[in-house]
Amino acid sequence: MTTSRVNCWRFVPLLLVTLAGCESADQALDRAAAVMTEARYRESVAALAADEFEGRSPGTPGGERTVEYLERRFRELGLQPANGDSFRQEVALVELTAGPETQLSFARDQQRLALAYGDEMVLTTRRVQPEAAIADSEVVFVGYGIVAPEYGWNDYAGVDMRGKTALILVNDPGFGSGDPELFHGRAMTYYGRWTYKFEEAARQGAAAALIIHDTAPAAYGWDVVRNGWTGPKLYAETADGNAGRCALEGWITHDRAAALAGLAGQDLAALERAAMQRGFRALPLGVTASGGLHNAIRRTSSPNVAGLLPGRKRPDEYLIYMAHWDHLGRGQAASDDSIFNGAVDNATGVAAVLTIAQAWRALRPAPERSILFLAVTAEESGLLGSEHYANAPLVPLEKTAAVINIDALGPLGRAEDIEVIGFGASGLEELLAAAAGRQGRVVTPDQRPEAGFFYRSDHFHFAKQGVPALYVKSGMRLRDRPPGTGAALIDDYVVNRYHKPADEYDPGWDVSGSLEDLRLLFEVGVRVASDRGWPDWYAGNEFRAARLASAAARGAGH
Repeated sequence: MTTSRVNCWRFVPLLLVTLAGCESADQALDRAAAVMTEARYRESVAALAADEFEGRSPGTPGGERTVEYLERRFRELGLQPANGDSFRQEVALVELTAGPETQLSFARDQQRLALAYGDEMVLTTRRVQPEAAIADSEVVFVGYGIVAPEYGWNDYAGVDMRGKTALILVNDPGFGSGDPELFHGRAMTYYGRWTYKFEEAARQGAAAALIIHDTAPAAYGWDVVRNGWTGPKLYAETADGNAGRCALEGWITHDRAAALAGLAGQDLAALERAAMQRGFRALPLGVTASGGLHNAIRRTSSPNVAGLLPGRKRPDEYLIYMAHWDHLGRGQAASDDSIFNGAVDNATGVAAVLTIAQAWRALRPAPERSILFLAVTAEESGLLGSEHYANAPLVPLEKTAAVINIDALGPLGRAEDIEVIGFGASGLEELLAAAAGRQGRVVTPDQRPEAGFFYRSDHFHFAKQGVPALYVKSGMRLRDRPPGTGAALIDDYVVNRYHKPADEYDPGWDVSGSLEDLRLLFEVGVRVASDRGWPDWYAGNEFRAARLASAAARGAGH
């Protein structure tokens, strides 16, 4: 699909505008940006990734220490509490911990296939109850588990899923088939996200939903699934205790899925090929599933942390910088180190927000629009903190010009490019491209669109409400390094440190590129905050209708 960029941006160029006396806008920006030093950035990353915070898990002592640290830093920066007299916006959560005796097995006639918890399957429930189980539930292979009328696709057509178990492929048919005419081709849509698949299975009345893990379409290995889906799991507290969700939700390894298909007299590869074709219909496998778990239940809460820098001329209009402060806490690990420090993911992002806030405090004159600095909780549990904020915003979303999300700045060194996740979305990219050009850099489209990163970070809930969002990753075309070095470093991180205890701060990191990225994001923000225009999604973008509605709400029109 061609994305139109007509009438997408209504900003007056700022480069020649005088901000303070005889100092030009660029000179004022340079002066403020100079306070974003490597020492300050490193200090924040190292502090947030320290063992003292015990992996920054929400609702734990380590999580509380993290919040106290952020409150202290916001006060030191001279920010105002954004929630009345408090920096905190509490998010009600419920923690469910499945016991190690969790079981899942499949049967056909006298044959039985039992899967080992953790190594071959993970199983949870969102239902807030002491136990959850299925018995002799018919297994139905539902392909990608998608109902998407706009794509002419319905994997559940003609099947009654009530009481049955949905067996689901990860990602969407565009990736699997390589057909650019299916969905968005290799670029994942929201239909490819596991969150959607479990939601849709519940809407279909399924008793259980099991996703088949596969490293390439999932964009991460089984270790990531095991580490993220065993131990305590946090969910948003709801009035009905999530009674409408499937009794069981989980993942199984690709190898065990192949064995399950064999038990049904089927070939998994053939089933996968069939699921990529238009007109696919769900297939009952003639196999039943049984399994269950016992839950430990703990109710808790964890706050988003928000500090405000009031605008000079239009304080009722806002720009948001955000990052998630949480990580996985303590968990099971192969080594003696059980702390998931989350240095890259996402101590770097929170440190970036704190560092950029220092530059905003140094900018003279102060910004015309207000700047909200937001550290959200429970991203690793399914974007729960940002979802809560989007549903109960501290500042009106229709008056929020844009959100800049910072999630995992790779310490790769200086790059010739800056990567935009979900490239081709909004006019914010034009401001980024202009700022990058002044660094001798270029904007690069999302290098792994099949991973669906745009739908996997906190800006997504703002986008759904219409707020234009900018989400970047460190460039991989590294200066003075052989071609492919950046990609190799990222691959090494994903395989060896992502969502593992090994994601720790290293004083030997090369953060020179990260500092350049911070400068870019600061400059983009200055352009947004200093103009009366409103960023917009490009014509044809899936979130533009919501933006138009918010424009009508603020009475500005587009």
